[in-house]
Amino acid sequence: MSLIETPTDVRKFQMYIGGKWVDSTSGKTFPSENPATGKIWAEISEANAADVDQAVRAARAAFESGPWSDMTGSQRRDLLLRFAQRIAEEGPELGRIEATENGKLLREMVGQYKLIPEYYRFFAGLADKIQGETIPMEKPQFFGYTIREPLGVIGLIVPWNSPLLLVSFVAAPALAAGNTLVIKPAEQTPVSALRYAELATEVGFPPGVINVVPGYGEIAGAALASHPDVNKLFFTGSTETGKLIAAAAAKNVVPLGLELGGKSPQIVFEDADLQSVTFGLLAGIFAAAGQTCIAGSRLFVHRRVRQELVERIVGRAKTIKMGDPFQEDTELGPLAFREAMEKTEYFVEKGIEEGATMVLGGRRPENKECAGGYYFLPTIFTDVRNDMTIAREEIFGPILSVLDFEEEEEVIRLANDTRYGLAAGIWTRDIMRAHRVARRLKAGTVWINEYRQLSPAMPFGGYKLSGYGRECGSQAIHEMTQLKSVWVELQGKSRDPFRLA
Repeated sequence: MSLIETPTDVRKFQMYIGGKWVDSTSGKTFPSENPATGKIWAEISEANAADVDQAVRAARAAFESGPWSDMTGSQRRDLLLRFAQRIAEEGPELGRIEATENGKLLREMVGQYKLIPEYYRFFAGLADKIQGETIPMEKPQFFGYTIREPLGVIGLIVPWNSPLLLVSFVAAPALAAGNTLVIKPAEQTPVSALRYAELATEVGFPPGVINVVPGYGEIAGAALASHPDVNKLFFTGSTETGKLIAAAAAKNVVPLGLELGGKSPQIVFEDADLQSVTFGLLAGIFAAAGQTCIAGSRLFVHRRVRQELVERIVGRAKTIKMGDPFQEDTELGPLAFREAMEKTEYFVEKGIEEGATMVLGGRRPENKECAGGYYFLPTIFTDVRNDMTIAREEIFGPILSVLDFEEEEEVIRLANDTRYGLAAGIWTRDIMRAHRVARRLKAGTVWINEYRQLSPAMPFGGYKLSGYGRECGSQAIHEMTQLKSVWVELQGKSRDPFRLA
């Protein structure tokens, strides 16, 4: 069914707190807009500080008492496995919700829900293996060991581009470790998170373990970031917002995990397979209309193959079919909201103003399939310098900046000359060079002869202003626990501390 042909009734959603649907204390609601049509499709209860406090209290009660606090690791494992299966069963419907909310392709969203259950299965396997250590002591009368314990209430503020995938990066290890959650979804995409919390209750998660407070960042997000009873906070989004959240959390000495912006380089050496490179570049920047933190938005290509590669990319990008995200043959959907489209237009103007050459796109499409939505054509600039705005700032739109280079040392310097460090791509047949360059790139994830791959087993996070902390991988359990050291005196020979031995 086409998105445009779906029923036009506006749907109503409440908040989800303590295992129940509840209205906001203010009675306010806010709209969720379908970016493919520009029309409102849902109204959602708008959380304020009092609602966030209610959710944190519910999460605290679930953590401190009740069945969740008494569950063993193996019981949490079984619960997470059931949850994974339920998410897989609901994947098509959850995909439809997210495609309706953020305009990404339905087939991409449904495909994502084949991956999301794997995060819960992976961390289910670790839930009963959270271990401490025994510590060799220099004094034989003592025995020392450590225990890893859950943190408590974890606040999670997530963006709109892949809502439940990014929830799962944090929620799967957090739940495996025994924590409870308060989730503040992006105001553009709140509905999938609400359905997610309801599914958790259906499979047996006790009330209060997962709570969802939809609302605006400056109100609900700020209240969660500054709440004194949150034990750790995770945020995915822009670097500037991350700084504000870090400042708010610091007042309560709340630790953070931040996954922030990116301006990721893709480096193409002269020996690369240009057909594979073309596919990787298209996936890295034009998939999801460039609305991903790991977008490969800076292309560094060796001068020897620059012209041929640009011709290949431009040729394929010209044929990308834009339109209804629910149609199987659509290859590129809209930007997620009007402001994102206007921001993309601004960066096009800056690129032209600063002297870059626009060889493709730079405007909204004119076909009737895109009328009324927030669509923007794939856009490519050549003759870009590394000091230009389009090469420095995260755009979050379908704009590729092409820069060239001659020497390996030169491109490493240029690629690292950015305040971000989230991801990077290397394209070469020379395996020694690939590993050599990967070591020197200042980025949390480096792909070699591939781009934009994710796995629950691989840690994910950034360098520099792209944030700190790591999600995914077995190390993520450490992010969700705190370490306790225990000393045991074995000989029963405590002495008077005021007498010398």
